[in-house]
Amino acid sequence: MIDLSVIGAIAKKELRQLSREKRMLFVIFFFPLFLLLIFGYAINLDVKHIQLAVLDFDRTSETRSIVNSLASSEYFDLVGYVKNYNEARHYLNIGKAQLVIVFPEDFTKNLYRKQNSKIQFLIDGVNGNTSGVIYNYSNLATGFVLTRWINENVGTNFARKSFLGVNIEPRFWYNPELKSSIFLVPGLIGIIIILTSAITVSLSIVKEKERNTIEQILIAPISPLDFVLGKIIPYSVIALINSLLVVVLGNLVFNVPIKGNILLLLLAVVMYIYSSLSIGVFVSIVANNQLLAFLMVVIISVLPSMILSGFIFPIESMPFVIQLITNLTPAKFFLAIIRGLLLKGIGFEYIWQNYLYLLFYGSVFFAIGFVAYRKSFRLDL
Repeated sequence: MIDLSVIGAIAKKELRQLSREKRMLFVIFFFPLFLLLIFGYAINLDVKHIQLAVLDFDRTSETRSIVNSLASSEYFDLVGYVKNYNEARHYLNIGKAQLVIVFPEDFTKNLYRKQNSKIQFLIDGVNGNTSGVIYNYSNLATGFVLTRWINENVGTNFARKSFLGVNIEPRFWYNPELKSSIFLVPGLIGIIIILTSAITVSLSIVKEKERNTIEQILIAPISPLDFVLGKIIPYSVIALINSLLVVVLGNLVFNVPIKGNILLLLLAVVMYIYSSLSIGVFVSIVANNQLLAFLMVVIISVLPSMILSGFIFPIESMPFVIQLITNLTPAKFFLAIIRGLLLKGIGFEYIWQNYLYLLFYGSVFFAIGFVAYRKSFRLDL
């Protein structure tokens, strides 16, 4: 039988202890804001200011006009013209250029003759992800500039029927400007919940072990369930406050939209807090010191949440076996909910399975941790 008065007393005791630890309070509330600024400003997956060099065998005013159009955008910084392929390779070798555009001879002449003409991209491919993005940006930007130039100088008829084939007009929904912050900030909520719930509650319980005060608590007429609930309630509230703070600041500072139902958003946050706290309870039983507890939470929850949840790296690009393993990470399903609600405004009918998974995952870990807790101290309800 749950005793609310006992749970309340333990929760108040935990809050009093927490209020005395000014450094811990500072970390708990400041660190989420620090992460928000880091992921919002410093970690930028947008590719801008690509260092561009040009190898122009055509040497016409038309090719210079095309290059100037590219260089005038925020996506390209013209670092200079090179004379031959050896010099182009040198620019790429020393990192002076990330992209070299090569205009072949008779490029302009072929355009005026309405014949096919090719442009070559030489890209620094050391960083496969970045080089792929550079290619996509460059291809799109060059195609746009060429289409506009042909419209102005050769004729719209040719622009539509020439080697360009179909005139593609991309439209990006939900994130029209392709800002990294719009993608990263919603996912950051999941990381903050892990840090302010799983880690803190595990450290709190393990600290009782280290100080040998937990035995005094356990010999009192307190059930294991009351003790655990009293311990996790303060950190649940802190995690909820931090999560809502990130949502509000993400909207005000980074223009992250809030399109979906607020109640569904709160439900997702509460269920993910439940899952995270369950991990913390489980770890607190296994670990005998705070360092081990911290490392276990990082390995079991924090790292998988960052790497295997789709927070930064797309799950679809991972090997099939790893994709299966991602299903063991509750953050994957939480991020699907949070991005769907904030960015797309989708309804419950599209994401209800993710809620069920969070409930299942949290219940399993809480049950394992609670049973281990009772067994460890040989207490009965």
